[in-house]
Amino acid sequence: MKELFPLKQVMGFAFSIFFTLLALAVYFFNMSFTIGMTVLLVTAFLQAGLQLVVFMHAGETEDKGAIYTNIYYALVIALVTVFGTLLCMIWGYV
Repeated sequence: MKELFPLKQVMGFAFSIFFTLLALAVYFFNMSFTIGMTVLLVTAFLQAGLQLVVFMHAGETEDKGAIYTNIYYALVIALVTVFGTLLCMIWGYV
């Protein structure tokens, strides 16, 4: 019976709820902008990684190396785009 219970998915759901409550604590505890944004960014990336691995089964196929490589590449492109935009538009470097 133990092999029929989806422990991995239940634990993933519990951690997902925990990360959501942690992000919600930023609002209820009226944290400063810097601390609040740090908590929100960290919990957002942790929850996105958790969703990819547990619920979208990113690591359960034969080509998991290619899947993780594509995820890392997309993350690098997203960070370059965001920080490049900040660099040009807000910080004044052209």
